[in-house]
Amino acid sequence: MTQTAIPYIFMRGGTSKGPYFRRSDLPEDLDTLAEVLIAALGSGQSLNIDGIGGGAAVTTKVAMLSVSEDDWADIDYFFAQVSVEEKLVDFKPTCGNILSGVAPAAIEMGLFQPQCDETEVRIRAVNTGARVVAKVNTPGGELTYEGDAEIAGVPGHSAPVQLSFMGVAGSATGAFLPTGNLRDTVQGIELTCMDVAMPMAIARAVDFGLTGYESAEELDANRVFFDRMEAVRIEAGERMGMGDVSKSVTPKFGLVAPARDGGTLAVRYFMPWKTHPTMAVTGAQCMASCALTPGTVADGLLDRPTNSPAEVILEHASGKIDVLVDFSTDDGFTVNAAGLEPDRKVVEGYHRVMIL
Repeated sequence: MTQTAIPYIFMRGGTSKGPYFRRSDLPEDLDTLAEVLIAALGSGQSLNIDGIGGGAAVTTKVAMLSVSEDDWADIDYFFAQVSVEEKLVDFKPTCGNILSGVAPAAIEMGLFQPQCDETEVRIRAVNTGARVVAKVNTPGGELTYEGDAEIAGVPGHSAPVQLSFMGVAGSATGAFLPTGNLRDTVQGIELTCMDVAMPMAIARAVDFGLTGYESAEELDANRVFFDRMEAVRIEAGERMGMGDVSKSVTPKFGLVAPARDGGTLAVRYFMPWKTHPTMAVTGAQCMASCALTPGTVADGLLDRPTNSPAEVILEHASGKIDVLVDFSTDDGFTVNAAGLEPDRKVVEGYHRVMIL
């Protein structure tokens, strides 16, 4: 049995939070890295009582940062989704909420120097290869967390982080529509399988006998729905060329319904074995793209904007999120999306990991 102290910054990014590590402070081997992250987060117990996880999928996320070797990027962002109750780590997906904390964390760690009153950091998401430009407030060359930006599902307000996602279509599967179709029918459920920032299988809520306005708690209690959704998701993942996804958090699953509070579309997003309490940044881009694309399962549920850029307001389980979508229909549907997410540093320190 050995113990190793590892420095980290614990930060909230959007509606998620977790430790941000220097990649160089962690093992290179992914199997050993998974053991370390499981120990650090306390994975394998519902409260994560023996680690710094928060007992929910949105609080057992990890960012690992390094100076990028890519000619385009400044910072490499390697993401890990650590399971709450099972001792599992998924290195396949990325996370847009945690990504919103990458630029300030990189500055805090000394991996990037701030530039005057606003600092632009070019980030490469290692897991998917996605390229993202983050802009953060650095008045007088000093990082600040103070600001007036608010986000549904998070109390208070803080400094905004603007994220511009570059070339997001097909970032995980290599195709905007991984099955080649705008709609597929899987086990009697009509789906749009789409890959924009996050590969997703998206269905109409009504096709599952739902309204699409249920709370996260109501959906989590509906195990009949979850069992059916998971069976559909697994088959959809195979059709999307992602192989056996039964132990992977991707593709994510989403439900759509007509908006009822002045937005563009009502949505529910799944992580996938639990309902997201709000909305993921990456998932929001995919669902906004689904809303804008003619022929998808969103047809008939909204008055579709036709001019680019288009503001898509998604009504989620805790409020709303705005996605600005710059798209072209000259040669199919292509998209670049920007999200506004505040972030806040929670704590900085060391954690002693015990490897048994």
